[in-house]
Amino acid sequence: MTQRIITALILTAVAVTLLTLGGAWMAAAIVLVICFAVHEEFHALSMAGHRPVSWPTWVGTVLSVPLVALNWAEVLMPVAVAACLLTIVCVVFRAEPKVEDCLMSLLPLLSLVLPGMCAMKLALIEPHAVQVCMMLLLLAVPCVGDIFALFVGRAMKGPKLCPAVSPNKTISGAIGGMVGSLLAALLVGGLVWLFAGTSRVFLPAWWHYVLIGLIGGAAGQLGDLFCSLIKRHCGLKDFSNLFPGHGGMLDRMDSILFMALVMFCYRLLTAV
Repeated sequence: MTQRIITALILTAVAVTLLTLGGAWMAAAIVLVICFAVHEEFHALSMAGHRPVSWPTWVGTVLSVPLVALNWAEVLMPVAVAACLLTIVCVVFRAEPKVEDCLMSLLPLLSLVLPGMCAMKLALIEPHAVQVCMMLLLLAVPCVGDIFALFVGRAMKGPKLCPAVSPNKTISGAIGGMVGSLLAALLVGGLVWLFAGTSRVFLPAWWHYVLIGLIGGAAGQLGDLFCSLIKRHCGLKDFSNLFPGHGGMLDRMDSILFMALVMFCYRLLTAV
């Protein structure tokens, strides 16, 4: 537990530093996170006996980064389609093609690269106060939800949430996680409003934070369960030992990556 706490404190310090620097620094960190997570997922799928084709996903990732940085995100769809088609071609023309290898090859592209690009887009928002608000919500809602779910679940126990995927998760823990995510969203909203100054006019309305907390909390827990399903399928406890006491990059970012999809959609709908 001590090792886990120390690692968590270090990761928190890194996150705070990146939030302070913002912009290109945060975007670069997100790209690094995506690369680690994609590598871990492909490695896990290979360990499970699959033969995923990884190079179209890597090429798509490399091409997507400058497109997002240059605000040409609308070109991402053709890039993703091209990566999917190339993957299908590579699998179909094997000596022993298997449909599961095709699906597993596309999994990192859809579950990691796509939400990662959404997170990168959020890191480049202007004005800075809105950028900080979006990134704080992206990190705080799922992370605080995870903490509440852990401690509430341990204290109250009760019926299991999804025993076929994650035997330790309980319904009480899931409810506690939702409460934690909601409180985190409201706290972020209050803190950003205090320090935003003249940029307050660009910040979300208070009830938006309620929706973000609830929807984002549910998305974060779904992301956690989804990655647990992958690990169970691959026969792994953790994706790697990158972070002592916490597992790999994907073990830490599973709920955040799903939250990135929620935040990107929110920004898309409210920025018009």
